[in-house]
Amino acid sequence: MADALATAVPQLLLLGNVLLAMVLGGAIGFEREAAERPAGLRTHMLLGAAAALLVGLGDPLISYFGAQGHGVTLRVDPMRLVEAVVTAVGFLGAGTIFRHHGKQAVVGLTTAASMLMVAAIGISIGLRQYVLAVGVTVFTLLVLRILRRFEAAFKARGGRA
Repeated sequence: MADALATAVPQLLLLGNVLLAMVLGGAIGFEREAAERPAGLRTHMLLGAAAALLVGLGDPLISYFGAQGHGVTLRVDPMRLVEAVVTAVGFLGAGTIFRHHGKQAVVGLTTAASMLMVAAIGISIGLRQYVLAVGVTVFTLLVLRILRRFEAAFKARGGRA
């Protein structure tokens, strides 16, 4: 019974981290959804959760493979998990970027950037950097919401942003 509890507690903590990453990613995704952008609530929620899960699985992976007798040959580079998340986000983000034919306009860059930010927030949560993750979420929402108003006012006056 004690072994089952010892195994379950880290998994429950990781599950809580995944949930927190979903909530924070969802806040940014909700903003993108409200702005009618190509990647919205569910995409951002899943992206943040996946990043937190992948990074959070680092310690269990090391423990598992170390217990399997691979301890001598096991080489650990935690940055590989982060690189894998960033690479995946690059592919997803590229799918949100479109160039309108016949126009100079490119849309989706901010959404792609918000997806990268959500992945970074998920990575932060996976590394148990909760204050950082919440703070970056707030900063990101401020950039997406507040600066859009300044940008719209600037464009209305004939400027280009």
